[in-house]
Amino acid sequence: MTIRFINARLIDPETGDDTLGELAVSSGVIIANSTQDADNTDNRFRGETSDAETIVDCMGKCLAPGIIDIGVKVCEPGERHKESYRSAGRAAAAGGVTTMVTRPDTSPAIDSPEVLEFARRRANEAAPVNVLVMAALTKGRMGREMTEIGFLQDAGAVAFTDCDHVIRDTKVYSRALTYARSLGALVIAHVQEPILSAGAAVTSGKFASLRGLPGVSPMAERMGLDRDIALVEMTGVRYHVDQITTARALPALERAKANGLDITAGVSIHHLTLNELDVADYRTFFKVKPPLRSEDDRLAVIEALADGTIDLISSMHTPQDEESKRLPFEEAASGAVAMETLLPAAMRLIHNEHMDLPTLWRALSLAPAKRLGLASGRLSVGAPADLVLFDPDAPFIMDRFKLHSKSKNTPFDGARMQGKVISTYVAGQPVFESE
Repeated sequence: MTIRFINARLIDPETGDDTLGELAVSSGVIIANSTQDADNTDNRFRGETSDAETIVDCMGKCLAPGIIDIGVKVCEPGERHKESYRSAGRAAAAGGVTTMVTRPDTSPAIDSPEVLEFARRRANEAAPVNVLVMAALTKGRMGREMTEIGFLQDAGAVAFTDCDHVIRDTKVYSRALTYARSLGALVIAHVQEPILSAGAAVTSGKFASLRGLPGVSPMAERMGLDRDIALVEMTGVRYHVDQITTARALPALERAKANGLDITAGVSIHHLTLNELDVADYRTFFKVKPPLRSEDDRLAVIEALADGTIDLISSMHTPQDEESKRLPFEEAASGAVAMETLLPAAMRLIHNEHMDLPTLWRALSLAPAKRLGLASGRLSVGAPADLVLFDPDAPFIMDRFKLHSKSKNTPFDGARMQGKVISTYVAGQPVFESE
């Protein structure tokens, strides 16, 4: 089926364009883009798409590449009551996410080809969006013995990570990185000094002291990053930091990139839009890992994202059930669901004039596609037709009970937000349409 999108505000992160135009899709790929053929727009575009079976009038709304979300937790196997591939896929589609890259912190961990195959099969059966699966770097994510990285790659693992379990044994870690380097595998790490971070619920400082909560210094992130950068320099591995959340870590990241290391970094949407004061009176929906930072850190991270020091944004979607959240703050589980709130939360960066839409979509779509070697994340001819049509200005009040995720632990419940997904397309096929 050929679909022609007309009267669209095309957001192209590859060219940096934000212009009115038209886009045509056939057989799951983009076949024409009016803004990229300015010399012969009318003849070529209309000639190739004159027989379009479906015409979608975007009415001036934004059409952009679908979001690629690295670091989504789907709780299969083990905790399907928190999130299944079916519910996560529906949440992703409703949030404009066309590719989920899922974490291996399941029960049991995805640390063998058999468990990986189960996850891939369930994803293909149940999720309406693309699903790529990451595998654990060490068995059971225990940091003692590396997994069979080569076999897991052959089974379809796109990256390797122990998620928030920091490997303490540097010798084990360096051997795993060396082996990953020999296979060209991508390693994703959570940078926190594990001893300092143990038991922490918030970022240390005056607010933590006033609330009587155990805190961790922002330097713990810098220390963890410094160690990992040294190991990346030693091994030459392809390396990605899942979250950089503090100003103190940024100079080390800048130096590593300037020295030519194969390193990229991400940040969660919560650390871009919330700060430590949002915890307020012990609201556990705001307990995430790493903990929310100061406003100065938040602004520094936004600036680093805008200038490209930090490469991409992720939701760090982490479903938790009511029982694990309705506990004293120190005892409550960390994490928040975020795929459906990712786009409207990111619009705060636009409405506060921190960056423009092409820059934002570079972080949401193009950069993760490049890091994973995907052809998506673009509006160029020949790219996969994974698209999101959205209204960046549509206001609404977030109601967590309307989310598609099984778990409802969002910090944005009751918040006034702007930005709504109108429809989402995967390989040219609609997988979500707003009511």
